[in-house]
Amino acid sequence: MKARMGRKILVLVLLALIVSAIPAAAAVKEPVDFKQDHIKMQWWLVDYGTQSGAPFAVVRKYYTNETIKRETIDLLMSKFGLSPESAGGLYFTEYMYEYAPDGKRFAVVYQKHYDMLGEEIHGTVFDGSSENTKKTFASVDPKHATGKAANYVFPKAAPAKNTKKK
Repeated sequence: MKARMGRKILVLVLLALIVSAIPAAAAVKEPVDFKQDHIKMQWWLVDYGTQSGAPFAVVRKYYTNETIKRETIDLLMSKFGLSPESAGGLYFTEYMYEYAPDGKRFAVVYQKHYDMLGEEIHGTVFDGSSENTKKTFASVDPKHATGKAANYVFPKAAPAKNTKKK
């Protein structure tokens, strides 16, 4: 009798855990493949929404073009003093874009470079702490990741249904 009651309680606890996990799982956004751009770099949307009242998107650029990857590695070494070993581990760069409320302009909030293990090798936060880190807004390009991500941040409103009676 106690064993049967114990199993029932275990089943109820498991069901409660499963049911409570469903809303959390539903809130997770699946990454969106933006495909390769005109220079053969692979882009992914990994997060978007509103943070501190500002619309945002986080996108990743994977270095599938060896020429661009080499140029970025050289830049990381020359401009930021990274060692060849550290800079050479470059695998992807992540950008956080903040959008104007109308979705027509954006600014980069941060740009972070990561290795294959997902460890940051260098990053810049555009917080206005120096002349080089001022957050500046530019026009959103519908063909670029900024424009593709904006379509998720600012979903098009569904067309209104015709409610007129005939």
